[in-house]
Amino acid sequence: MRTVNLGILAHVDAGKTSLTERLLYNAGVIREVGSVDRGSTQTDSLALERQRGITIKSAVVSFVVGDVTVNLIDTPGHPDFIAEVERVLNVLDGAVLVISAVEGVQAQTRVLMRTLQRLRIPTLIFVNKVDRAGADGERVLREIAAKLTPAVVAMNAVTAAGTRSASVTAPDPDPGAVIDLLTAETRQGVAHPVYFGSAITGAGVHALTGGIAELLPSAAGDPHGPITGRAFKIERGPAGEKIAYVRLFSGTVRVRDRLPFGRGREDKVTAISVFERGSARRRGSVAAGQIGQLSGLADIQVGDPIGTDTTAAAAHHFAPPTLETVVVPTRIAARGALQSALTQLAEQDPLINLRQDDIRQELFVSLYGEVQKEVIQATLAEEYGLDVTFRETTPICIERPVGRGEAVELIGQEPNPFLATVGLRIDPAPIDSGVRFRLGVELGSMPPAFFKAVEETVAETLGQGLHGWPVIDCTVTMTHSGYAPRQSHAHQGFDKSMSSTAGDFRNLTPLVLMEALRQAGTHVYEPIHRFRLEFPADAVATVLRGLAELRAVPQSPSMHGSTGVVEGDIPAARVHALQQRQPTLTHGEGVLDSDFAHYQLVRGAPPSRARWDHNPLNRREYLLQVTRRVATS
Repeated sequence: MRTVNLGILAHVDAGKTSLTERLLYNAGVIREVGSVDRGSTQTDSLALERQRGITIKSAVVSFVVGDVTVNLIDTPGHPDFIAEVERVLNVLDGAVLVISAVEGVQAQTRVLMRTLQRLRIPTLIFVNKVDRAGADGERVLREIAAKLTPAVVAMNAVTAAGTRSASVTAPDPDPGAVIDLLTAETRQGVAHPVYFGSAITGAGVHALTGGIAELLPSAAGDPHGPITGRAFKIERGPAGEKIAYVRLFSGTVRVRDRLPFGRGREDKVTAISVFERGSARRRGSVAAGQIGQLSGLADIQVGDPIGTDTTAAAAHHFAPPTLETVVVPTRIAARGALQSALTQLAEQDPLINLRQDDIRQELFVSLYGEVQKEVIQATLAEEYGLDVTFRETTPICIERPVGRGEAVELIGQEPNPFLATVGLRIDPAPIDSGVRFRLGVELGSMPPAFFKAVEETVAETLGQGLHGWPVIDCTVTMTHSGYAPRQSHAHQGFDKSMSSTAGDFRNLTPLVLMEALRQAGTHVYEPIHRFRLEFPADAVATVLRGLAELRAVPQSPSMHGSTGVVEGDIPAARVHALQQRQPTLTHGEGVLDSDFAHYQLVRGAPPSRARWDHNPLNRREYLLQVTRRVATS
């Protein structure tokens, strides 16, 4: 039997969870179609999902079409939960992108389609809600061709669109050669078949189901090969144990196997469940192409590679969160419990990026938007019994080096108090290239553990630049190295005061790196979102004035009869304010979409963020904290 691991993606409210319900009902997995409005859907199991009628966490269900097992992953549509979509993309064989026949192509639709195309993930498009008032299939098809991809093929047509009696008709079957060509190009991610229908009435869903089975590629991989896979979701069981959702690309994992994962970690698999016919069922093994739930891997984290290649990092397809906030327990005594709870939530969603400031006794989390606050607050209350509030949300800026900077401290020479020689050079790198560490010294000049200590400490130290923001887009080269060999006094054991340890390199590296960065200098950049706002034509002056007050930079509005459209850039810090003011600015008739676009150089005095480390920019303070002694010079 073939397997297809399928993702359902969409802009929020396009109807992707309703489509999931209809697919499961048609396949006989459920007896009635659940309702998002009533909170009775199969995949939205969280209480908050049922209350709000949105998907927050990805969920896996399974059904069979002919000789194909489809593992369907329902993903969030709200942009605040794009991190859930991020992880799912790494395990898909194909995707269905759902678009509303009323609203058409929206901001999140464009973001998702660009990513699917970049990754060459075979994608079918389902234009949903053809039975809703205002549905216009032909208009939406033109939008898809203009805004997403011209390589679309309409697989059916709509009659009586916009009415409850809307139905779809399929054209006469084409010659086999044409179908073969369409199948080949769809599986290569070149062509995108478009199906019209309604998840609520079921119109067109049967044809889509056939397309999933016939046009999308099956999961590949040798079940007898080396084990490789990826953990894309973490849950906690009834006793608090971790349950990892894993897609295997190669090999077979069996109960009681010792399985390597992450960076050099390993643990015994104590239980396995495999998704079959609607639910996860206990099995003795999970093989290449399948998705399984693995228990027993206590230290596993979302995104960890599984098996033989545990060095491969998960690819990132979307921008990281650009906002952060402080989580405050209502009871001071609950701070320890709050830290523990947030640590567990960060295991499930690493992009929460829990940051602890021990100096100010504060806990920070990263956000994509304000809705995430509500989710975190509700989760902490329901699952951990913790009541919390939040400080004001602030943007996360970044720093980039301006020029080149170098610094070195030699072993045995003042003012270096550590048994280590470290020299580092930092250079600017191309935009969006990240951080690269390279060696400019011989690899054999000192033990590998010392090089590893320097590399890891460089990455950690660059989390706070000259102004306290993460430093990106740079290359750090190690230019000098040296160490004191392992020594001991006569007839005695190892003497740490005479011999270098990894700790010497970890303690010295921040001083050298920050001095090099100080010489290079940095500029601070703030996150900018691209927005698109539809508004009544008579509100154009009010809209433009409001945008100017929020530091937005709009393009010239375009007018289409009684409706105007304006696009432009706005600081991430002002997006929430625009969302709040949008109803007033547009007389309650506006439609606003926005998503991260780029980082923009801050003009004038750069904003700074308070440091939470031992501050290697202040040598005296740093050494007092690290070595409990003051610098000699």
